[in-house]
Amino acid sequence: MANDKNKKEEEQNAIESLDTNLRSASEKIAENKKTIFWVLGGVAVVAAFVIGYLFIYKNPKTNKAFEDYNQVEISAMGNDSLAAVQYKKVADANKGNDAGKLAALSAAESFYNQKKYKEAIEYLDRFSSGDPVLEANAIILKGDCYVNLKKYDEAISCYGKAISKADKNPQIVPRVLLKEANIYDVQKKYQMALDCYQQIADEYPQFQPGSGVGIDAYIAREKARLGK
Repeated sequence: MANDKNKKEEEQNAIESLDTNLRSASEKIAENKKTIFWVLGGVAVVAAFVIGYLFIYKNPKTNKAFEDYNQVEISAMGNDSLAAVQYKKVADANKGNDAGKLAALSAAESFYNQKKYKEAIEYLDRFSSGDPVLEANAIILKGDCYVNLKKYDEAISCYGKAISKADKNPQIVPRVLLKEANIYDVQKKYQMALDCYQQIADEYPQFQPGSGVGIDAYIAREKARLGK
């Protein structure tokens, strides 16, 4: 009975840890929101010039699309339910152009915050960017959606793609490896979890999980589970 109780507590702790570590993708995208506009527009200069470029030289349809997007930013700030509806409208009306891609990403983030994970995935599939950081974070968010849907294999696939896209970015890769390890813990694939933690320790020694516990403690836990 005691062993069964310990196993249940261990599973619950792993799931809670997994849930905690899912939040960082959407938070990271939110932090980057002010830069997404510039990246998708392909202009890396001061804000005044960017706005002038977009609204003077872009075609009228694109101008209107960015105006609509900016209006949602203003009117729906802090209201995910309203934001999802309005960003979705802009994305649906502008499929394929930069404003539509940006609106699709923002709609996906709003859907995620409402726990509407299937809808979030649908709109994440419409997003693409030449910027590897934004692209990686969008893929991470898609992986997080799959985790919440308990589609762990799909989540792991997304996380692998995000790691590849991030190209050893020290702010992204260890965070994704931590997410992978949490999934493996839930699945009781402790050796695979250990491999993730060990990779973090070896390649990203400055990374801190944010739980107040160092990565060495995670490694020790997995080794104990494996009887090493």
